Amino acid sequence: MTTTEQRAQPVMMLSDAASTKVAQLLSDMDEEGLALRVAVRAGGCSGLSYEMFFDTESRSDDHEVTFGSVTVRVDAESAPHLTGATLNYSDGLQGEGFSVDNPNAQRSCGCGKSFG
Repeated sequence: MTTTEQRAQPVMMLSDAASTKVAQLLSDMDEEGLALRVAVRAGGCSGLSYEMFFDTESRSDDHEVTFGSVTVRVDAESAPHLTGATLNYSDGLQGEGFSVDNPNAQRSCGCGKSFG
């Protein structure tokens, strides 16, 4: 996928709340070149699970998109599973945390960390 295509159709989106929270976490870490890497791995009770971590490594086949001061990287293998997904963040009475609204998930488990 070319850079122009990546900008026109980002693999995944961040809600405003998620973007704000990730930017805060990145600022607290105070390390140059960090980006949020979102990946899909085999495992979890529904077959696939989400993995999110901060990373300075950029690969040539990564799908990369920037939301304000936050850069999100998705590896080529995970991209088909995350196309159209949105990373959300909530800080409410039910607890705080990130969640993924993924139109590609045919089923998910109660923990919200895996899908199939």
